[in-house]
Amino acid sequence: MGIKRIAIFASGSGTNAENIFTYFAENEQVDIDSLWSNKADAFALERARKFGVETFVFNRDKFYGTDDIVDTLRKRKVDLIVLAGFLWLIPENLVRNFTIVNIHPALLPKYGGKGMYGMNVHKAVVANGEKESGISIHYVNESYDEGKMIFQASCPVLPDDTPDEVAQKVHQLEYEHFPKVIEKVLLGQ
Repeated sequence: MGIKRIAIFASGSGTNAENIFTYFAENEQVDIDSLWSNKADAFALERARKFGVETFVFNRDKFYGTDDIVDTLRKRKVDLIVLAGFLWLIPENLVRNFTIVNIHPALLPKYGGKGMYGMNVHKAVVANGEKESGISIHYVNESYDEGKMIFQASCPVLPDDTPDEVAQKVHQLEYEHFPKVIEKVLLGQ
């Protein structure tokens, strides 16, 4: 079994991406091939460069209107696409050609769908008086947050928790579980 290659897609600061870089840094079976972003100023790009990971920036036309990204990922022999805070809906040409996993900062199917990301999710969880939140790691299909579930982990939401406090708890779950689940998906464990 050759080396498995991951492409990470990120739109924001890239804390999950950096956690994945760190986790796989010494793994001889897995290579973080590249980081892709739809935002030229995403801090995730800086984090990737710090780890020597090649970066690509693309616009909406290239993402939705061409096969350029699919073709490039194929040439690079990417085995898995990981969405780490990537906010655009994935087009059919990518879904059809690659296995793609995403992490969502809530217990799906609650608090999923368009516009439900980051602090929007945590504010909704607190506003609705939920007793728990957590993470959902799932395969990606053509709809937001509706792909087959791979893994979930939960954390308590206390009555006086703020959205920021819920976010911290959820981030801890992301950092603990996301790289391990990616490894299992990639290596078939």
